[in-house]
Amino acid sequence: MGRSELTTIHVFVRGRVQGVGFRWFVRERARELGLRGWVRNLEDGDVEVAALGSAEALERLRVRLEAGPPGARVMTVESAAGSPDPAIGDSFLILR
Repeated sequence: MGRSELTTIHVFVRGRVQGVGFRWFVRERARELGLRGWVRNLEDGDVEVAALGSAEALERLRVRLEAGPPGARVMTVESAAGSPDPAIGDSFLILR
């Protein structure tokens, strides 16, 4: 895949998404899809995700975020596509 085929997605997930393994779930799904980026909890109880990869893989991740792991109750998933972000590293990380 050439760099010109990469895009990013920035997502905010709202609902009962902290304390239920949501960040771990996101990291594992993203790695399965070959994505790079990060996931973190926000002080307001939301989860924020930034990911880099093919448009198809990013859409598959977004769909999985709508379901979440067992125990989560996702209320909304807000996302926006963008240009590749050079700040995203070579793997997918859980940020603290």
